[in-house]
Amino acid sequence: MTFSPDIQPLTNWLPIKKLPFIVAGPCSAESEDQVILTARKLAKIPQVKVFRAGLWKPRTRPSMFEGVGKRGLQWLAKVKTETGLLTTVEVANPKHVEEALKHGVDILWIGARTVVNPFSVQEISESLRGIDVPVMVKNPLNPDIKVWIGALERLNQVGIQKLIAIHRGFSFFAHTPYRNSPMWEIPIELKRLFPDLPILVDPSHICGETSLLFPVAQKALDLEMDGLMIEVHNHPEEALTDKEQQITPGHLKEMISRLVIREAHGNIEFENKLENLRSEIDKLDEELIDILGRRMNIVEEIGKYKKENNITILQLKRWSRIIQDRVKTGMQIGLSREFLLKLLEALHEETIQRQTDVMNKNH
Repeated sequence: MTFSPDIQPLTNWLPIKKLPFIVAGPCSAESEDQVILTARKLAKIPQVKVFRAGLWKPRTRPSMFEGVGKRGLQWLAKVKTETGLLTTVEVANPKHVEEALKHGVDILWIGARTVVNPFSVQEISESLRGIDVPVMVKNPLNPDIKVWIGALERLNQVGIQKLIAIHRGFSFFAHTPYRNSPMWEIPIELKRLFPDLPILVDPSHICGETSLLFPVAQKALDLEMDGLMIEVHNHPEEALTDKEQQITPGHLKEMISRLVIREAHGNIEFENKLENLRSEIDKLDEELIDILGRRMNIVEEIGKYKKENNITILQLKRWSRIIQDRVKTGMQIGLSREFLLKLLEALHEETIQRQTDVMNKNH
C-alpha cells in the first residue's frame, strides 16, 4: 500500500511554526459554558492550536451519556470565533460529516471503534470525496496495523492529503498499568512505512488516568511523534465521560512546561560519535544474526536426532528450565523480564517450527 507522495506536512496547513503541536479539549462537550470556559483557558497556552470535543459518543451501553449531538457544533463555532482555535470533532458516519462541515469544523477525526469497520470508513471517505478537509485517524481497538493503514488508505484514495494518524493505544488482554496498551512498536512501524505521515499520540486514552500522562507524553516526543491529543476539562471531577483521564487547563500548561523537546543535533562531533555508536550496534546485530543462524542449525540437528529415535518435539521440562535459567541470567545483566520472555518465546516458536519441518520431511 502506498500513499500519494504529496501528503501535506502539518506546517503547510496548520498555524504552527514548529512541532510538536497539541490538540486539547474535553472528552465530551456537555454544555456551552463548559466548552467555552475550557477553550478560553486553552487558548492562552501557545502550544494548543486545535480544540477537540466529542459530540457523538460511541458508548458501550445506550443508557450512558452519548453526547449532545449536532447542537454542540454551535458551541464549537463560538469557540472558533472567540479564541481563534481550530476545532475538531469525531465523526462516525456521513451524516456527522455533513453536519460538522456545515458548521465550519476545521478537522475531522475517525475514532477507534469506527476504524475497525472498513464499511464505515469507506462510507465516510466517499462523503469526503472532492472535499479539502484534514482528517485524523485513530488506531483500531485491536493491535492490527493493516486495519489502521487501510483506513488511512481509503481516505487517501478519495483525495484527502491532509492526514494525521493518532496513536491511542490498543485493547490487550494482558494486565498493564494502562487503559490501552501503548505497544509503541506499532506507531513506530507506521512512521517507518510512511515517514511523511504525521502521528499524534493520545496519552489520555492510553493511560486512562492522569497520573500516567506525563511519562507517556514525554516518551511520545522522544520517539519523534508530531504532537499530542490530550483530554482537558474545566472541571474534570464533574465530567460526564472519562473523568479519570481528563486534566484541567492549568495542569496541561504545567505538564507542557516540563516536557523536554529533543531536536536533531547539528554538531559534527556529536554526529560522529553517534554514528560510531550506531556502527557498533550494526556489528553486534550482525553477530546476533549469525549466532541465531548457528543456533537454528543445531536445532535442526536435534530435530533429526529426535526423528531417528522417535522422540516427541516438545520437551516441557526442559523448556521450563530454559525459561527459568535464561530469564534469571538476563535480568542479572539488566535486561527486563518482559523482554526476555518475548525473546525466548519467539525463539521457542521458531525452534518448534524448524523441528516440525524436519519431522515432516519425506512424509
